[in-house]
Amino acid sequence: MKLLILGARGQLGRDCQTALGASHELTCLDLPEIDITSIDAVRRWMRRMTPDAVVNCAAYTRVDEAERQPDLCHRVNADGPANLAACCTEHHARLIHISTDYVFDGRLPPGRAYTEDDRPNPLGVYGRTKLAGERPVLECPLGAVLRTAWLYGAAGPNFPLTMLRLARREPRQPIRVVNDQWGTPTWSGRLARQIGRLLEDFQPGLYHATSQGACTWHAFATRVLACMEIPAEIIPIPTSAYPTPAPRPANSVLENRNLARAGLEVMIPWEADLEAFAALYRDEWLRRVQSA
Repeated sequence: MKLLILGARGQLGRDCQTALGASHELTCLDLPEIDITSIDAVRRWMRRMTPDAVVNCAAYTRVDEAERQPDLCHRVNADGPANLAACCTEHHARLIHISTDYVFDGRLPPGRAYTEDDRPNPLGVYGRTKLAGERPVLECPLGAVLRTAWLYGAAGPNFPLTMLRLARREPRQPIRVVNDQWGTPTWSGRLARQIGRLLEDFQPGLYHATSQGACTWHAFATRVLACMEIPAEIIPIPTSAYPTPAPRPANSVLENRNLARAGLEVMIPWEADLEAFAALYRDEWLRRVQSA
């Protein structure tokens, strides 16, 4: 299958190249080669390549800066997917688009998870623009949206790498991490395999695609440093002690109900994926932190 991967230099885009390269013919693009906010640019590449499927990993993901740059965020997260959906419809190509847990307001109590049937209600610019980008993809005859959350991968930057840098700084200081926001850490390498599974047996629609289970940011940080074998003092704090320009959902845990119903799920518990990730990348990440 001829695949066009967009946002190819990000952590998910890189892992998609690794996971899909052996089975498919890949064209991998990012800025400045293609700007998905320009439908003319998208059309040129679609005509040049005539892909069977497009995997869109491109996004504006700087959640706090989105509050200060709403127009740019909307162009990338909403107009860009709309352009891709229009061009994929013209070329009868499949479109897999990555969305986010931030489409929900997080008001579910801990212990419950959002399904694909729950009504979105984003709290900030980032979530609103990502929700707007879902709609044209879902209207595309061959469009699929995968909502994911708390993504981390080898390429970074991401939360685990930040924790590792804080733990290795000198002099050593306690690390303060929020302990009242719940979600599911998801390895981009596993999500790339999930994308590959969907391509094998493609069914359009809306899917949640996170690792299984849930934790707080504090629990995630604690497990990250344990897996990396780095001692550190990690102090739990409430969200109110760490104010940010963009509000965060208190509980954005997703249930992969539609993937399970379709027999397509390859996601596993987040703890197991984190251990596998650490085994692969611990030494590389320690070198990165030491050389920074």
